[in-house]
Order: sequence, then C-alpha cells, then structure tokens
Amino acid sequence: MELTKEVKLIVNAAQDKKAFDINVLNIAGLSSIADYFVVASGNNERQAVAIADEIEDRMSEIGLEPLNKEGHQTGRWVLLDYGDIIVHVFHREEREFYNLEKLWVDAESIEIEDII
Repeated sequence: MELTKEVKLIVNAAQDKKAFDINVLNIAGLSSIADYFVVASGNNERQAVAIADEIEDRMSEIGLEPLNKEGHQTGRWVLLDYGDIIVHVFHREEREFYNLEKLWVDAESIEIEDII
C-alpha cells in the first residue's frame, strides 16, 4: 500500500520533535471518519504541543490546515483532524490510558521503517 506524502510528512515532523512510539494505523476499511490515524507520544505536555505545532507548521507549508484541532491548551492529547488523516499526539500517560491501538486492533499497523 502506498502511503500519502502527507502521512510521511506528519511522521517526519513528529520524528524531528523527538516523538516516540509513532504508529500509523490504516483505518480506511474499518471506518468512514478517516483513512489513517497517526499516533505519537511526547514525554510531557510541552513536548506534545511542540510535536503537534511542528506537524501543523509542515502541513501548512503544503497548503493544508486542520479542519479541527483539540487539546492544544492542555497538551495531554492533541488532536489534529486533516480529514483523511487524524493525528493524535499524546502525553505518555494519556496514551497508555486511552490505548487507541487496542481500540483499533483490526486496523493495519504500518511500520515506521516502511514510511521514511
């Protein structure tokens, strides 16, 4: 499966801000809300916001703005909705609590090594 350049850009932006546990889930066949979830973690609120800001800046450079943005004030779970791609940037504790990957266990998980 060929990933979009936008997914690759999001992953690279997250990596540049030292995000960890980056996971791309292909949910296209499971839901109509999006084609991909990109899930990443930061060690603290400040890092989570910095990761989200970097993603937003890079997407803006190619002319894409989020349709919706949530959680930026707290930095515990920042959500950037780009329509076909929804980005979740978590504080480590929130990621463990909500465990999106377990909720979407039927989604194809794409290895980061295959993206970059």
